[in-house]
Amino acid sequence: MNKFRRDALKMGAAALAMIPVIALAAKNDGVRKSMQYQDTPKDGKKCSACTQFVAGKSAKENGCKVFPNDTEVAADGWCIAFAAKA
Repeated sequence: MNKFRRDALKMGAAALAMIPVIALAAKNDGVRKSMQYQDTPKDGKKCSACTQFVAGKSAKENGCKVFPNDTEVAADGWCIAFAAKA
């Protein structure tokens, strides 16, 4: 197999591997929009004080039970699913 063909196959495989990632990101954008998510607090309410919030290993890896597989939830964010921790 020549180098061009090998490289073309590698690029094709990489492109196919990215399809689920791209589809998932688009899905989360829709969920975020429907939940009116914003990266800033609203009326003193923020994600880090919500029962749905899942703290990550770093500030950029936080998650939320409302946004499956989304690891970019801001601790200072807010959405309409906010439920204060008891």
